[in-house]
Amino acid sequence: MEFLLEPLEYEFFRHGLLAALMVGSLCGVIGVYVILRGMSYVGHGLSHAAFGGAVVGFTLNFNFYAGAGAMGLLAALLINRITRDGKIKSDAAIGIVTTAMFALGVVIISRVRNFTQSFEAALFGNILGITGEDLLVIGLVTASTMTAIFFMYRPLLFSTFDNEAARVFGIRTGIVQLIFSLLLTLSIIASMNVVGVTMIAATLIAPAVTARMMTDSFSRMLIYSTIIGAITGVAGMYLSYILNAASGATIVLFGALLFCLSVLIKFIREKFMLRVNLHRHGDLMHAHPHGQGHGVRDPERASEKMDKGESA
Repeated sequence: MEFLLEPLEYEFFRHGLLAALMVGSLCGVIGVYVILRGMSYVGHGLSHAAFGGAVVGFTLNFNFYAGAGAMGLLAALLINRITRDGKIKSDAAIGIVTTAMFALGVVIISRVRNFTQSFEAALFGNILGITGEDLLVIGLVTASTMTAIFFMYRPLLFSTFDNEAARVFGIRTGIVQLIFSLLLTLSIIASMNVVGVTMIAATLIAPAVTARMMTDSFSRMLIYSTIIGAITGVAGMYLSYILNAASGATIVLFGALLFCLSVLIKFIREKFMLRVNLHRHGDLMHAHPHGQGHGVRDPERASEKMDKGESA
């Protein structure tokens, strides 16, 4: 018990621990939608665009979060607009838009040499430098995102699995996509000072893919990913204290370790189930593997199958 309580004597560790807990939970929730929508690269790209916005905002005497948020949301809207007609793939649009915005920030830093603020924390994270204002922003973003996902559970679920079918069912997918882009952007901005631009993508993806290894139920995946994200943040903070290592990097490495363990456990479980399902007919022994179902086009059926623990 003393081992757990000793670091809590320091205010910077308490702030960092609370920030890691909230960011871990936040990224765990939003990351589920990111991987199921095939948007892993979007999270990585938006973090770079937000960095460019933070630099521009600081140059214009704006708040750090205001500049990062404006540029991140602009990037999300531009990517959505460019890829709408299908002529340009999303990965190409992300590469052009977000890298250009990141490059804009780098150019400004190289030209304006009298910066009073270091942007190293935004690039690599500085969780031990979290202030009361940062905690307030992270708390507001976490609460807002959780509330929005709760009330938009059904529209988000439908549009995630089949956007075309969602329109048929009367869901305004354009508005849903806009709101999700806003939530994703806010989540990335809230995480910047915790894990840094360079590692936000892993923080978003690791809890969700680990949860995906554990269940095929969408609702359980959301719960598991939130819990895994929170555990990753807290455990990573304690490990960084013990090892005297960078907190953001330690959190990401611990998340990667949990994912590797989940893959190993799934492999062992599948091998065990294969042995259990072996059948003998006379001298012939064989197994009957259970194949996965084909894609479900109806979102209603997809939702029901996911919640029953079947693959959608």
